[in-house]
Amino acid sequence: MAKPEIMVMNPVRRDVLAQLDADFTLLRADQAEDQPDFIARSGAACRAMLISGNNAITSDVLDAMPALAMISCSTAGYDALPVDEIGARGIALTNTSPALRDDVADMGMLLLLAARRGFVAGDAYVRSGDWARKGMYPLQRKVSGSRLGIVGMGSLGSAVARRAEAFGMQIGYWNRREKDVPWTWYPDLVDLAKNSDALILTIAGGPETEGLIGAEVMAALGPQGLLVNIARGSVVDEAALIDALESGALGHAALDVYRSEPDPDPRLTALPNVTLSPHHASGTEETRTDMARLAADNLRAFFAGKELLSPVAIPGAGA
Repeated sequence: MAKPEIMVMNPVRRDVLAQLDADFTLLRADQAEDQPDFIARSGAACRAMLISGNNAITSDVLDAMPALAMISCSTAGYDALPVDEIGARGIALTNTSPALRDDVADMGMLLLLAARRGFVAGDAYVRSGDWARKGMYPLQRKVSGSRLGIVGMGSLGSAVARRAEAFGMQIGYWNRREKDVPWTWYPDLVDLAKNSDALILTIAGGPETEGLIGAEVMAALGPQGLLVNIARGSVVDEAALIDALESGALGHAALDVYRSEPDPDPRLTALPNVTLSPHHASGTEETRTDMARLAADNLRAFFAGKELLSPVAIPGAGA
């Protein structure tokens, strides 16, 4: 029996690629010199695609694959994919959010601690010799016992909250609906910011949350406040963020994601009250392997007629 075909749009980790190659016929669009031509020639009967959520695909690609019924996204985010059109065509979509939840939650706490304790500047203070020349490093801000607001109480938000509990933090959250969790729900985002020393953003990206964190939220967080973003750059009004940081309306930002990647706004990166990470929250060997395996396991579940392991809920998907 012929093995099912999968259109591979991006490079795959070597060990997982070998396992996929044993189970499927891999159509390596990622290696094609002319990818659209390769898909047009090879994709007509292909029912599944493996792709990174950072790889934009067009209607022409979907038109060239009329049998396509499932897209396995190897990342948590799928911002570049035409989600509405995928749903309208009845194509199922999966992502790998469960595989990277813990690493991203760890990064959220790392950024929170690094920003509050001035860790990056402190490292430079030692390396430069300023410690010997200038004396004790300036006092910073305490994390334990402070108030943490979490924007988005899904799986990632819950993972951050559990870590914050270990620091004795007082936890509130904003979500569209109240969740069955032991933390305080704020139906108003500005109210959450007013009652938080730091906000961590864990909400999904996309059109519905674009610019959700604007000037009013930042002003409510205040001149001693900290904004941590481990979600998507689109969630924050970046122009308002720069203005707030420059004026002192917001005390500090700690960011793993940006509006323009991998080339963030130089006005933002020049600010001293920003702690920066290169969108690397899931960047461990273990998690990247787990992400690739989950993407592969979703493909196996699809072809076996089983329930998908990590489906993305979009209107029409899988219909």
